[in-house]
Amino acid sequence: MDVEELAERTRQAIPGTRWSVNWVSTTGSTNADLLAEAGAAEPAGAVLIAEHQGAGRGRLDRTWVAPEGSSLLMSVLLRPSLPPAAAHLSGVAVALAAEHACASVTGVAPGLKWPNDLVIGSADATRKVGGVLSESLLVDGEVAAVVVGIGLNVNWPADLPADLVGVATSLNAHVANGADIDRVGLLAAALIELDSLVDLLDSPQGRSRLLDEYRRRCVTIGARVRVEMADMTMEGTATAVDDDGHLVVTDDDGIALVVAVGDVIHLRPVV
Repeated sequence: MDVEELAERTRQAIPGTRWSVNWVSTTGSTNADLLAEAGAAEPAGAVLIAEHQGAGRGRLDRTWVAPEGSSLLMSVLLRPSLPPAAAHLSGVAVALAAEHACASVTGVAPGLKWPNDLVIGSADATRKVGGVLSESLLVDGEVAAVVVGIGLNVNWPADLPADLVGVATSLNAHVANGADIDRVGLLAAALIELDSLVDLLDSPQGRSRLLDEYRRRCVTIGARVRVEMADMTMEGTATAVDDDGHLVVTDDDGIALVVAVGDVIHLRPVV
């Protein structure tokens, strides 16, 4: 099925939503493409999906690599009314929508690993099935747009590269007989759910509801973790996600640290 057919199938599956869908064979980065369009006044609701990304990125500028046609590589353009410090909550909305779609379409319900990874497995042995990256466009100190990208591993081959074994996984590895999953159905379910979540970004009450739902699905809360930040590393127990969406980690001396940005690694509990 070519990209125009994929796009048309998606449009037919999401009637009445705000989304304007475009599907391309290859690009450098769907996030970079939509950020450029955001600066050129593209309206909110643009969705770009690529079969292959040559320069896809994750958090901390890591490269995101996926076999062509095996994943959902998508970015959405939002223009929420929120303060810059809350712009990252757009990624929370996308992560929640993706988790909902996985559960409803495949029966596989990933957990959410702080800040916005989708993972499968126990709290201390998770494997990444997807990741979310939010990037904001600020004008005069205000949020003019947020582009949220997600890479979701859907139909990966059984033989993963050695460096991904135990680290990454794909949805089809967790369904009966490893059957291929309909990516359009999965995408449509995510976009329909996201259509109902996006409006929550526009008010403090709505953002609080998003965070409450995130906390319910966050497998990091309660886990023993190592947090690696630019200037320090610590170990402790992740005890909460605060009202700003930051992770609260309490070390073995009972000292709590609020983590706004950092790498979180789930560890086996101390016995």
